[in-house]
Amino acid sequence: MDNINQYLQQTLKESQDAILIADREGIIRYWNMGAERILGYSAAEAIGQSLNLFIPEKLQGRHWEGYHRVMAGAETKYKTSLLSSPGICKDGSQVSLEFSMVLLHDADGTMQGCASIMRDVSERWRKEKELKQRLAACETSQKP
Repeated sequence: MDNINQYLQQTLKESQDAILIADREGIIRYWNMGAERILGYSAAEAIGQSLNLFIPEKLQGRHWEGYHRVMAGAETKYKTSLLSSPGICKDGSQVSLEFSMVLLHDADGTMQGCASIMRDVSERWRKEKELKQRLAACETSQKP
């Protein structure tokens, strides 16, 4: 595999999962085809915009509090944990996302931003919610 950098670039660009990079201020600097597919914004529309582009308004305060703390160098469990959160698509619809984060540092170790790899799990969440409702209905009907 002599062209590993070419293959890595192709993987990033064409992944069905959303891959994005944001700088220290939370400005989107990279947005792949998976992000376009899942969230509906083209790379041209997303790059240069705040992460607020797809973060639900009610979650923005909590998001930015944590984001700025991590960018200042605070340790976070999120670099090893899978996170889940709703996202807002360009058309206003909501999507359920699971994602991992990679904290990005320069050669001197200074925090430069983060990368996120996100997957649309809306269908799975819908099915789980339906199963929970069916289970609750069965339990209710079993009570004497």
